[in-house]
Amino acid sequence: MKDSKAFWDKTARRYAKSPVRDMETYQKKLSLTQGHFRPDWSVLEFGCGTGSTALAHAPCVKDILATDISGKMLEIASQKAREAGVENVRFQQGTLESLELKPESFDAVLGLNILHLLENAEAAVSRVYEVLRPGGIFVSSTALVADIMVLWRVLIPAMQMVGLAPFVNRFTRETLVLMLTNAGFSIEYEWQPNKASVFLVARK
Repeated sequence: MKDSKAFWDKTARRYAKSPVRDMETYQKKLSLTQGHFRPDWSVLEFGCGTGSTALAHAPCVKDILATDISGKMLEIASQKAREAGVENVRFQQGTLESLELKPESFDAVLGLNILHLLENAEAAVSRVYEVLRPGGIFVSSTALVADIMVLWRVLIPAMQMVGLAPFVNRFTRETLVLMLTNAGFSIEYEWQPNKASVFLVARK
């Protein structure tokens, strides 16, 4: 976990300046997620990075707790919130395991581009299920590393050795869906914008 924190702290400024690669797909994910929200909902986002998505969702819900392992990422996120005048998003450093989150305390949990970066994704999914209220939703967007080009599958380990890439879990779509259903979720919506990623809405 220390290595992951150091990597994302080091990457934070560059990450914040990187444009969204596919804005149309990103906007569709925002719209699909917001279609499930209700104004009185409390939302948790883990692995929130520099906070752009949490801030985009803020007008649609009561409040959002947005967390990340990287303090540097959260410094940028907090600055964005101040500049935008957003007051219903709270940023907190930590992980699903380290933070004191009460069972059944959130109506929705967002895990966007994060599950494939966790060494124990199964434990994270179980924790998400625990903190969701009955009927709550888990929205995830996950890279399917097992399905990307062979060249990248070869390059990633080499990049990791020299500190240019974080830990990466090699998911398939089937593995991810099974992980969610084994935890007790039912898949309510599934969309693959491309072969190498999947967007899911799962309900407790």
